[in-house]
Amino acid sequence: MKPLINFFVNEWYFAAPMTIMSLIAFALVAWRWLLNLNSGTKMDKFLPEFQNALKRKGAKGAIAVCKQEKGLIPSVLYVAGLEAAEQGVAAMRRSMASAVELEILPRLNFLLAPILAIAKISTMVGLLGTVISMIKTFSDIGEASAKGGGGAGVAAQAGSIGLALFATALGLMTAIPLVFMHVLFKDWINRFETKMKGSAQKLIVLVQNAKSGKLEDEPEELEADERPAKKSRR
Repeated sequence: MKPLINFFVNEWYFAAPMTIMSLIAFALVAWRWLLNLNSGTKMDKFLPEFQNALKRKGAKGAIAVCKQEKGLIPSVLYVAGLEAAEQGVAAMRRSMASAVELEILPRLNFLLAPILAIAKISTMVGLLGTVISMIKTFSDIGEASAKGGGGAGVAAQAGSIGLALFATALGLMTAIPLVFMHVLFKDWINRFETKMKGSAQKLIVLVQNAKSGKLEDEPEELEADERPAKKSRR
């Protein structure tokens, strides 16, 4: 513990910015994690309510239900598909694909670039701190040897050599968790894309079923309207 404290005291010009980068990075990771939690929707609970609104109130009622949800699939994907439902299945697919590309994916990838950048920069800053500290240490060893210190000079600077390696260690301690979380976030995005494709296909089926249901009801209404006319002819 004491060598680490000495590092923060003696090498503060490297320790301070690296500590600040670490705190910022882990704050970004926590922020991204919360955004992921808010992006998801329990579709098993949402779909019955959505299907009921689509059947009773049509596309406008279903859009209102979708906009009440926080998840990206109902509030963005389904809204885009329903707004183009009157133009046919092809238009729905184009609208949802555009929403995924221009709205959903940018929101899912938000903060991932800064997280990865800090992971790479912290490693390089740590190596830079170690190299500069080692150069200073070996210069001191050279001066001690020139004055006749010999092995005593090397022994005296052994602690400084170990201290210099703390910069690399701190950089790696920051970078390794960040790279790991970046990979997890990317995997989550890939699984979310698969879920979006299935949800988009489900929406198309629901809209087609709703339209076919309306078409089946129309002949009965027409026959009911025609019956008085037939009686009057008699």
